[in-house]
Amino acid sequence: MRGSASALAAGRRHSVGRRWDGTVLAVGNNAAGECRVARWEGVVAVAAGNVHTARNTGKSHTVGLRSDGTVLATGWNGDGQCDVAEWRDVTAVAAGWRRTLGLLADGTVLAAGRGSEGQCHVHSWREIVALACGDWHSVGVRADGSALAVGNNSRGQCDVYGWRDLTAVAAGYLHTVALRSDGRVLATGERTTGASGLGQWEDVVALAAGSYHTVGVTAHGRVLAAGDNSQGQCDVGGWRDIVAVAAGSIHTLGLRADGTVVGAGNNAHRQCDVDSWSGVQLSS
Repeated sequence: MRGSASALAAGRRHSVGRRWDGTVLAVGNNAAGECRVARWEGVVAVAAGNVHTARNTGKSHTVGLRSDGTVLATGWNGDGQCDVAEWRDVTAVAAGWRRTLGLLADGTVLAAGRGSEGQCHVHSWREIVALACGDWHSVGVRADGSALAVGNNSRGQCDVYGWRDLTAVAAGYLHTVALRSDGRVLATGERTTGASGLGQWEDVVALAAGSYHTVGVTAHGRVLAAGDNSQGQCDVGGWRDIVAVAAGSIHTLGLRADGTVVGAGNNAHRQCDVDSWSGVQLSS
């Protein structure tokens, strides 16, 4: 997803923010070093590996795109998802469970990490302008506004080939959502959680997808949310002046126009302790 993904990122148990000066903030679980970003500089976009909450999930990684097109990564590297030091000419990054994607200036895509479900089969993609990672699937938006997806399709989360006129995309555990240029939202995948029930959303300018919930920002700075709210991750109706959002497994972050950040949802690892953040800013 373009826009909001450049400033905020949310993983399974941690949160990341990119400040105006290119430095990076992180809070939450740091067991795998996913919050070890204090020395990062020159960063223009951040991404965080996310995965649905389960007893066998938790460790994560964080990715930073620098202004010179190189990529930083820290945290869990069990499948080589942090092996991105040699990447060059990258213009956008996305992170999922055990993998990282990088969009090159020529519209092609690089992948590192787990690909056993086909989620890293992106090397043939061309003319890509936006990326998103779900747990086990990857989604891209082409320059002509169409979409393509690879990976696990057990709930139809990769059934995006008829979509047109897209400007952004986001992916959760078993669902995919996309933003059209007219401010309407498309969705596919698992229906029982309610995270794909977005047919009435209008005037949306940014999207984010958590494991079982979806969040959108309207042109007026209000926030919409649908899906699982078991931890209060959809309790965002009172937020105002929001310009970007990020969704972790079961928490949500919102960036205000003044550079401060709000959080809602699961805070067991302090991943929502973002009230003291300031100077978080979208890339220009």
